[in-house]
Amino acid sequence: MADTNSDMTRRRSAEPDMRGLDDLARNLIRYGGTFLPALIERAEGAYVYDTHGRALLDFTSGQMSAILGHGHPGIVAAMKAAADTPVHLFSGLLSAPVIELAEVLAGLLGPRLSRSLLLSTGAESNEAALRLAKLYTGGHEVVAFDLAWHGMTGAAFPVTFSAQRRGYGPAMPGVMAIPTPNVYRRPDGAGDGFELEMLDRAFELVDRQSTGALAAAIVEPILSSGGLIEPPPGYLARLHAKCRERGMLLIVDEAQTGLGRTGAMFACEHHGIEPDIMTLSKTLGAGIPLAATITSEAIEARCHERGFLFYTTHVSDPFPARIGLAAIEIILRDALTARAAAMGERLRAGLVELQSRHACIGDVRGRGLLMGIEFVADRHSKQPAAAFGAAVSRRCFERGLNVNIVQLPGMGGVMRMAPPLTITPEEIDLGVAIIGDAIADCLDAGLLAA
Repeated sequence: MADTNSDMTRRRSAEPDMRGLDDLARNLIRYGGTFLPALIERAEGAYVYDTHGRALLDFTSGQMSAILGHGHPGIVAAMKAAADTPVHLFSGLLSAPVIELAEVLAGLLGPRLSRSLLLSTGAESNEAALRLAKLYTGGHEVVAFDLAWHGMTGAAFPVTFSAQRRGYGPAMPGVMAIPTPNVYRRPDGAGDGFELEMLDRAFELVDRQSTGALAAAIVEPILSSGGLIEPPPGYLARLHAKCRERGMLLIVDEAQTGLGRTGAMFACEHHGIEPDIMTLSKTLGAGIPLAATITSEAIEARCHERGFLFYTTHVSDPFPARIGLAAIEIILRDALTARAAAMGERLRAGLVELQSRHACIGDVRGRGLLMGIEFVADRHSKQPAAAFGAAVSRRCFERGLNVNIVQLPGMGGVMRMAPPLTITPEEIDLGVAIIGDAIADCLDAGLLAA
């Protein structure tokens, strides 16, 4: 092995590291796209700061997770207090924070959804949900949207379609995709009932393909990576009914929509549905790895009788549970769900105003503080403008705003925005202004025609 003492000494030195980012990242596996040209040194509120002191307004809340912003005093205090108590335990041992968080979640979601499994990531919580559904029903077939994202792990990856799937060998058998109900891209002449008709037809195909082993449907109430797409009114209720008719369970993945972001505590409330299993992650830990799989007493009891097994190294760890408790307490105490609704309306109004000035914005959509704009070559054809959207995103970054661009084959670029629930009106306005300036810059450069 190489002698790394000199390297370690240099890294710990107070002298600034003058290497370029590519050189700095030479020991990392690249896991998706390219790294942004900044090395982040600190973060506070709705901003992150690089090693040159440059501020970036963070319209993605980290990885859509820092729902209370960066360095929230309540979360920092909870972390400091939690560090003086058990941080990690054997999976068969319980602690008070784990019991309390499960009780709090049951209070928010009960009486039916009252049993929680506390894990680390969204993919992990979806893995557990799918295992529960398969064990409970005795089936193995799973239905998902064709623009879904549920994770990169063994059972979650096969139900993830808004990502490149080639090169990894066969996916888990029994997964069937149904069309994502994208209202903006309805065919010409299609009416308000089009997506419900498509759902009926999709399940006719599901029934034809099924071997009689249907277990679950897994859906996001707003498909974030799929392009900020929300099913129209009545869609998820009919989907749930179709699941019940076939003895399937409905799993709702609220990784990005849970805990107030959409103006309701959980986005499925907007659709008047109560799933059989709900998964939470991202927002639950306010930036700390924490996830939950939540189901009913009846489902948990049957699966336990059948030997449900889901040991992981960090299941029921006390440290993240304490942070989750603090995050929920702050959201409830400060009425941040209502704040998300109000700030979301301000954000929407700003984006709609941009749309009125720029024909390249085909659609503004989303709920609360989970919003998106779709870039098009023109509004008549709705021809995707993915390259233009990516250029606008880059220009936003150069102007001091970090936003997330979704680029999928055939649908173009959708700029996702998920600011923290603590964002101020002034920060909302600044972010919208930067987006507007970036669009103007890219239009002036002729990038839309290119």
